[in-house]
Amino acid sequence: MTQDSRIYVAGHRGLAGSAIWRELERQGFKRLMGKTRAELNLLDATAVDQFLAREKPEYIFVAAARVGGIQANDSRPAEFLYENLQIQNHLIHGAYRSGVKKLLFLGSSCIYPKLAPQPLKEEYLLSGPLESTNQWYAVAKIAGIKMCQAYRRQYGCDFISAMPTNLYGPNDNYDLENSHVFPALIRKFHEAKMANAGKVVCWGTGAALREFLYVDDLARACIFLMQNYSPDPEPGFINVGFGSDISIKQLAEMIQQIVGYEGQIEWDTSKPDGTPRKWMDTSRLSAMGWKPQIGLETGLHLAYEDFLRRFPRAKTG
Repeated sequence: MTQDSRIYVAGHRGLAGSAIWRELERQGFKRLMGKTRAELNLLDATAVDQFLAREKPEYIFVAAARVGGIQANDSRPAEFLYENLQIQNHLIHGAYRSGVKKLLFLGSSCIYPKLAPQPLKEEYLLSGPLESTNQWYAVAKIAGIKMCQAYRRQYGCDFISAMPTNLYGPNDNYDLENSHVFPALIRKFHEAKMANAGKVVCWGTGAALREFLYVDDLARACIFLMQNYSPDPEPGFINVGFGSDISIKQLAEMIQQIVGYEGQIEWDTSKPDGTPRKWMDTSRLSAMGWKPQIGLETGLHLAYEDFLRRFPRAKTG
């Protein structure tokens, strides 16, 4: 991949895709392609084929997906399964048909079994039952990994997959109904601070352990893998994580402090915790010489600054 390569970032306005786009620009790549949903419907196979045939990208980052937190996954399982399967099928098969040199498919840590040993190693895939609340999204992502492996085995396509841990940072989704835990907590604590509310109610017990990676670190990892990772012949997928985890309770307390909220935290134990722990084994990626640059506290401050920048009315309530 050179600075003059034609590079398509699918989902370039989302959390991961926008970070990949920013990092590509920062590194001097000049011929970037991005299409909004209105410009290119990734659920339309014909439209995707026509776009790839016309624009002829040499490299594709598949960061487009239907995403959301526990509530969104659990309440809209058909959408999460169908739409993610369609998006990745059209892009992966279309990349093969149009002769793309290399494709990187972004998965998720939720592909691993709910009770898999920690930290999560790549070989644990399909070794046990999935977490029920997000199994629909996980099944789609597993299918994407396997599709890249299948096209690699049958057609010799240089298609790889990266499995990031929980992401946060600029362009996150702060909707309380559909967001992940990190942005939801930022918004909850900020709104409570603005309203002088006496307490913030958080889901679960707070005991679940999660690993968080600043999204710009993921972007650097994806570009690094696109340039340096071509396993022969399999598995073709690799974990991307921070290297340590934290309880949701500890995370909530950190966000409370950074936002400056002085009320109480109440845990609604009638709500699910999800998987007890998700901590990625990143030894394969580390052995290649990559490591994250943004620590959690620094990343938290940057994420809160992004929230205030994107929602300026929130500054005054």
